[in-house]
Amino acid sequence: MTRVLVVDDQFLIRAGLVGLLRAAPGIEVVGEAGDGAEAVALAATTRPDVVLMDIRMPGMSGIVATEKILAEAPEPPPRVLVLTTFDLDEYVYGALRAGASGFLLKDSGPERLLAAVAAVGGGDALFAPSVTCRLVEAFARQAGAGAGGDCAEPPPDLRALTLREVEVLKLIATGLSNADIADRLYISEATVKTHLNRTMSKLDLDSRAQAVVVAYETGLVTPGGGGR
Repeated sequence: MTRVLVVDDQFLIRAGLVGLLRAAPGIEVVGEAGDGAEAVALAATTRPDVVLMDIRMPGMSGIVATEKILAEAPEPPPRVLVLTTFDLDEYVYGALRAGASGFLLKDSGPERLLAAVAAVGGGDALFAPSVTCRLVEAFARQAGAGAGGDCAEPPPDLRALTLREVEVLKLIATGLSNADIADRLYISEATVKTHLNRTMSKLDLDSRAQAVVVAYETGLVTPGGGGR
């Protein structure tokens, strides 16, 4: 069972999400929250696998809540799937930078929502890499601005990475899947995952989405261009 915490300040949207998830096989809704502070408290007590996180909420934003949940959670931390109205939203960029695993549009259909929860709950760190890359490209030159300064830390240095790890990171940032990268580099998918895991460990990253952000912010990949 995938344990899900639903966070949205709009009651009707939250109730609709909860109803849909509870009707789906393999999913257990462990709680629902109407703001960021409540989400942080519930995440600590219910230990969800996935948090469906609204971004724009009064009081504590979804960005700050994401940071706190991931910082305070025991291993393994939950996967945060951001809910947003717009696919090019600077707040979503801030959430990805804070450690969210991906994002989902609020007008997505039931099948898309359930597929996203299943993918993230199953360990996929990024649900829609091509869309996320487009988002990062739009806001890479405004690092941290989307979070209102909350996430304005300098990007990690890439000198700790091997040449192969840098190569894999660059391909991930262009939106390629592990299978695509394996075909491109003539290596196995397991080897791609190993390189990615080592990269994330060396750079102290929590998700594939953060790896994409770092690739853009360090200039490894440039908006509208390719890898250097």
